[in-house]
Amino acid sequence: MAISMYQVSLPIFVRHLNGLAGCMKKAQALYAEKKYDEATLLSYRLYPDMFSFTRQVQAATDHARTCAALLAGMEAPKYEDNEKSLAELIARVEKTVAWLNTVKPEQIDGTEEKGVTVKMRDRELKFTGQELLLNRSMPNFYFHTTTAYDIIRHNGVEIGKRDFMGAS
Repeated sequence: MAISMYQVSLPIFVRHLNGLAGCMKKAQALYAEKKYDEATLLSYRLYPDMFSFTRQVQAATDHARTCAALLAGMEAPKYEDNEKSLAELIARVEKTVAWLNTVKPEQIDGTEEKGVTVKMRDRELKFTGQELLLNRSMPNFYFHTTTAYDIIRHNGVEIGKRDFMGAS
């Protein structure tokens, strides 16, 4: 039995975004308990030329929303990149999950050969639906969620692989 484009995309995005939200909630609890300044986590980078924690979370949600919208032929909701707290980042992730849950399998299935265009600041990239999902969206999504997880863990929050994987 073949698996569908929907099965290998939206449920995966939702599961890992829920995992990311759970990791951020653990960070939020630790930072409140220890009276740490959340701004140190939000601005933390693993290396100076990498995105901050905040930008990693924003990018993960952007990749999930954009991929789903392009495949489904919908307009992705636009979010301001102005989060200044863990609570605001958690809300962004939860809002993304809520929107992803409105996309139906029949809107995604059968889009393997659909032509899609990713518009960037200075160029446009053309893909088939399958190329977009497997060669751009999923790798970028996993990169940003993993990096966000790594930053949280590096900053002393006790999370593990089960937290990253999200609820099944």
